[in-house]
Amino acid sequence: MGMETSGKIHAIFDAQQKTERFRLREFVLELEGGGRYPQYVMFQLTGDRCEALDAFSEGDEVRVEFSLRGREWKSPQGQVRYFNSLDVWDIQGGDGAGISQASPPDDGFAPPPPDDDIPF
Repeated sequence: MGMETSGKIHAIFDAQQKTERFRLREFVLELEGGGRYPQYVMFQLTGDRCEALDAFSEGDEVRVEFSLRGREWKSPQGQVRYFNSLDVWDIQGGDGAGISQASPPDDGFAPPPPDDDIPF
C-alpha cells in the first residue's frame, strides 16, 4: 500500500543493526496541516536505504513515499501485540536530494523480537 506525505524533519536517529542481515534507521516528521497540535510521526528506512538520511538535517522539508506495514507478535506468555511501521522507499528534499526507487522494498518487516523483548 503506497502512500505519500510531506513535512519537516523533526528528529533523525542512528541506524541500528537489528540482526546480521537487517538494519533499520528511524526518523520523525512534523507533518504539515496537522491542525491545532503538531503531529510527529515516526518513519523508518531499512537496509541500504539507511544512508539516505545522511543527505538531510533536522528542520529540512521533505516529501516521503512509504508503505504502511503491520505485523502480529506473540510473547512467550501468549500475549498478542500488533505493531505498525511506515517503511520509506522514496525521500526527496526541496533540492532533489535523496533516494528514489521504482517500487516499494520487499524487506520492510523487522524480524520478530527476542523471546522476552517486546519491541517499542
